[in-house]
Amino acid sequence: MALPELSLVLLLFLVGILASGVWIGVGLGLVGLLAMNLVTDVPIGQVLATTVWSSTASWTLAALPLFIWMGEILFRTRLSEQMFQGLSPWLQWLPGRLIHTNIVGCGIFAAVSGSSAATVATIGKIALPELKKRGYDERLSLGTLAGSGTLGLLIPPSIPMVVYAVTANVSVLQVFLGGFLPGLLVMALYMGYVIVWSWLNPDKTPPRDPAMPLREKLRQSAKLAPCLLLIAAVFLALVLGFATATECAAFGVTGALFLAWWSGTLTWPTFLESIMSATRLTCMIMLILAGAAFCTAAMGFTGIPAALAAWVKGQELSPHMLVLALTVMYIILGCLIDGISMIVLTAVIVLPMVKEAGFDLVWFGVYLVIHVEMAQITPPVGFNLFVLQNMSGKDTWTVARAAFPFFILLNIAVLIITTFPQIVLYLPKLAFPD
Repeated sequence: MALPELSLVLLLFLVGILASGVWIGVGLGLVGLLAMNLVTDVPIGQVLATTVWSSTASWTLAALPLFIWMGEILFRTRLSEQMFQGLSPWLQWLPGRLIHTNIVGCGIFAAVSGSSAATVATIGKIALPELKKRGYDERLSLGTLAGSGTLGLLIPPSIPMVVYAVTANVSVLQVFLGGFLPGLLVMALYMGYVIVWSWLNPDKTPPRDPAMPLREKLRQSAKLAPCLLLIAAVFLALVLGFATATECAAFGVTGALFLAWWSGTLTWPTFLESIMSATRLTCMIMLILAGAAFCTAAMGFTGIPAALAAWVKGQELSPHMLVLALTVMYIILGCLIDGISMIVLTAVIVLPMVKEAGFDLVWFGVYLVIHVEMAQITPPVGFNLFVLQNMSGKDTWTVARAAFPFFILLNIAVLIITTFPQIVLYLPKLAFPD
């Protein structure tokens, strides 16, 4: 069978599998099985065993369940309430006032969670009622929470970053460092939007709370200290080389357990719930990785990725045109599948093109994670939209409209890091000079 016909058959089979509701990990394995049967006589069982084992038996991947568990533990603490109380006295002077607590609070929680859904749910459960009670615009409140919740994927530690680093065979630490400054950039874009919106809609911004003495502000801010110390400890241990990403994840879990105990929320039921939830999510991701590894090996036998990369090279697309084409592709994929699947499903085909175009794989990892962020707020399968829908009682499309400006801002962030890639590469190059 010629490559074009084979590619079409496999693509239609994959679309049919995904449309049928079969688990994505299983679907990828079935696509790989069909490809192997069509093009080679190599023993499929040996390839399956080898690729599944090599893709999952990774010390780097041990960080994945630990970071997930850390986020699950903190999700069940009073951290969000303390964060709101600690941040609100210092943000009253900005146009938009307490709306900024959504953005800054999500940014702080993202640095100890690694999960977008956990960030949205944890900050949202205290911020939404408080903002509604004080008369803030509900649409802006929902939009900032939906957009800022995605920071859990960009600001390290990040679960998709770990998955990408393993898939692309690059340093987890370098990808983590690459996401830090873009994360601050996205926060600045969000806060800038809120400021401009408030200037244009002064009648929708409640008056600031009564002035608070400096001593009271400091007392309220002291509630942020445990969370900030945990962030600093994990991040500095990574940057200074005191510990690997996996070891830092273990330290983070220990710190999260201590915070939960200190806040009085560490009970046997919450402890077991956090373990079971982390286990379910980890198993789902590992199944996707295993299926993707087998599918990747099968694609190698077909020769499709190499042929596609050669075709793209033959088109003589400029690097920026390639980035534009990939951006359109990832936005469309974000409407259909989850972020982890986007990474592993496209890696086998996209990574050779990116290398050929001369892009740094650390930069591309951050670029890709920003598109995974977009997928979190893109209907019909944007997970942050589902979380906020359940929390607010609004329908998905109402929440999606509220999140749309932040989707545009993420596209602006992609444009900025493409034009100025040193925003991503500065910290990795500083920590790992050539």
